[in-house]
Amino acid sequence: MAIEIRPATTFVDVAAVLGPKRPDANVCWCLSHRIPSRLNRELAGTARGTYVEGLCRIEPGPGVLAYDGDEVVGWAAVAPRSETAFATSRKIPRIDDQAVWSVWCVRVRPGHRKQGLAHHLIEGAVEFARHHGAPAAEAYPVDNDGEHVDLTMAYVRTRSMFEHAGFTMAGPTDSVINGFPRVLMRLDLR
Repeated sequence: MAIEIRPATTFVDVAAVLGPKRPDANVCWCLSHRIPSRLNRELAGTARGTYVEGLCRIEPGPGVLAYDGDEVVGWAAVAPRSETAFATSRKIPRIDDQAVWSVWCVRVRPGHRKQGLAHHLIEGAVEFARHHGAPAAEAYPVDNDGEHVDLTMAYVRTRSMFEHAGFTMAGPTDSVINGFPRVLMRLDLR
């Protein structure tokens, strides 16, 4: 398996990973942490996909995609923290004034899981941030101490996965997912 990570600029490929089976279904589209809460509540059905399609046309794009040959197999959201809901989060603190980029959603398509693709996606998201001048990357995974994380909440990934990618714990947060505390992880990119 030769995995290639590319910027998420092709909406059809982003939709293959994030989109619903029914175009009018009200699914996340990885917008929950990207946009202000009010806009997130206002966008419904096909408007969510249309919004993401617009993001795919803007440089630098909303994240990265993993490809196995021509098949898209995964997604990672990555953007400047200042352009996400994390910028004003009361549960996930800012630890300094650096213009960090956040990596907050890593998804692998069914049929492609348990093959290490999440590691490729995290590394690709970090390189994407570095390429666009980020001084550091942050992530907010769960600290699950090896316990099972429910698949619906696994998009945040785990502390150990980010440690494997070189991140270190920068501090606790007040956020909890699936009963596990989320931690703030940081990787210096200079």
